[in-house]
Amino acid sequence: MTSSVRLPLPDPNNAAETSPMPEPVRVASRHRWHQLLRRPSFQAGLVIVLFWGLCALVAPMLPWLDAYCTDPMNALLPPSFHHWFGTDQIGRDVFARVLVGSRDILTIAPLATVIGTVLGTALGLALGYFGGRFDAICSRVLDAILALPMIIVALLALTALGPSNTTIVLIIGMSFAPITARTVRSAVLGERSLDYVKSAQLRGESSIYIMFVEILPNVVAPILVEATVRLGYGIFAVATLSFLGFGVQPPSPDWGLAMANNYTLMASGAWWTVAFNAIAIASMVIAIHLLADNVQEVSAQ
Repeated sequence: MTSSVRLPLPDPNNAAETSPMPEPVRVASRHRWHQLLRRPSFQAGLVIVLFWGLCALVAPMLPWLDAYCTDPMNALLPPSFHHWFGTDQIGRDVFARVLVGSRDILTIAPLATVIGTVLGTALGLALGYFGGRFDAICSRVLDAILALPMIIVALLALTALGPSNTTIVLIIGMSFAPITARTVRSAVLGERSLDYVKSAQLRGESSIYIMFVEILPNVVAPILVEATVRLGYGIFAVATLSFLGFGVQPPSPDWGLAMANNYTLMASGAWWTVAFNAIAIASMVIAIHLLADNVQEVSAQ
């Protein structure tokens, strides 16, 4: 007579038996975060972004930074002790306008990036998870949309709807969604065949639950990198639209608008009316791309 030994079945109510221990994941996440913070290029980019973010929040409230006060008697003064960045053609202080001008561009671009990331992530999860004909048809539509230059589409939409901050946010955000969707789709295709997804399907979980609770946490890294890159493009897009007269409208000290209003003065030697705004845009875009590159490198390790 033989006897068999019955192994205890896992208790579904016991989280310790049904799910892996999260401590190693938390340790790995902390290690990556510490490694990221130790990178000099990440630190430099973070300092620049925080500086302009602080300017966007605080500078408009400082009484001694009047970006709108005109003084025609002191127009086009070069940089000096009294006017660090000089003055423009109607005597406004360029230093004050550069600092205050960060407000609009750092409001519109992040909001547009959030909209594009949320829409693109939701669409990318659906495409990658369901696949099949749905993925094929939607992917071809996304390819057709991406073939259109974003600036041209934005100009046409703003011409039809009229320039406003809300319209700019929606247009740029919706133009970022297809790019984000393609990135998320590629990441989901590599996850949907793994065991944890099949286990969730066998448990009878809904597709929404599997996509947003099971798969989404595992594709956060590429989404974060893509969102950071889109933020840099968003800042450049807002500045470009303002320069062309379809973005932020006067009397805002927006960087792109300030360059549009003063670039003709460079021929007369008043380079400071444009140079410092251009440097502000370049520093912000470069800093964001430094952050994105470092996040991508660390997440790939």
